[in-house]
Amino acid sequence: MLKVGYIGLGHMGRHIARNILQGGFPLVVHNRSQKAVEELVSEGAVSASSPAEVASQVDVVFTNLPDSLDVELVALGPKGIIEGAHDGLIFVDNSTIKPASARKIAEKLSEVNVMALDAPVSGGDIGAKNATLTIMVGGPEEALNTVRPILEKCGKTITHIGDSGSGQIAKAANQIMVVAQLVALAELLVFTQKAGADPKKTVAAIRGGAAQCWALDVKPQRLFAGNREPGFKSKLQLKDINIIMDTAREYGIPLPALAEHAQLFQSLVLRGYGDLDNSAIIKVIEDMADIQLIEPDK
Repeated sequence: MLKVGYIGLGHMGRHIARNILQGGFPLVVHNRSQKAVEELVSEGAVSASSPAEVASQVDVVFTNLPDSLDVELVALGPKGIIEGAHDGLIFVDNSTIKPASARKIAEKLSEVNVMALDAPVSGGDIGAKNATLTIMVGGPEEALNTVRPILEKCGKTITHIGDSGSGQIAKAANQIMVVAQLVALAELLVFTQKAGADPKKTVAAIRGGAAQCWALDVKPQRLFAGNREPGFKSKLQLKDINIIMDTAREYGIPLPALAEHAQLFQSLVLRGYGDLDNSAIIKVIEDMADIQLIEPDK
């Protein structure tokens, strides 16, 4: 049985780590905030004081952190994973970061005989809790074959995309589609409401036709209930958009629609709503239309 380390027990990470532990894998955890560590320790995990200490004790070490520089620091910085590296260690990053950062980390870790996989996930907090995540993997197929039994405790779809960084490219593509769906959902709900039709009945009517998509399946129920708590925070959605735009500039790729969506999410975050769910982008559209979505059910 592989011994596993998990670093980064935030909104998604703690659920993924719990599923790994409940799947029977011995687990060592580390996190800046100790509350999540204490929860998992009470369930059978072991805590470690640094990423290096985690890495030194395990066969596979995961990270799930907010942004590219966070992962680079934890993987390569002082008391980082690289300082606890040993032959045979495999590094798996569940974060969403720049493809260039994933490639840099993989190159540096290869110098100490550590194989690295960029393995970002999609499916939100529900997918993390229910172990139904979609996992997109870049890096050596040999390493993926070794860790696949662990990933199967976390997700229902595991796809090897290609070399290092390609998992992050696939996640960026995923986010292009997700953001477009969220903005379209906000627009159609506000349009329906202000034009005089019932948004709930409209959603029920169109979700079985050509408009069917993940956002239309998952998000209206939250919005109709007045629930704009995350899910997936809008400020992290904006972070992902910025990763995509930076990568697009690097390769000279035009993304005109995403550029417009970036401005909407930037507006939402600047107004102080960055900790709300990404579906709260409807707030920007509501304000422009001078209308509020149908009141929650009493």
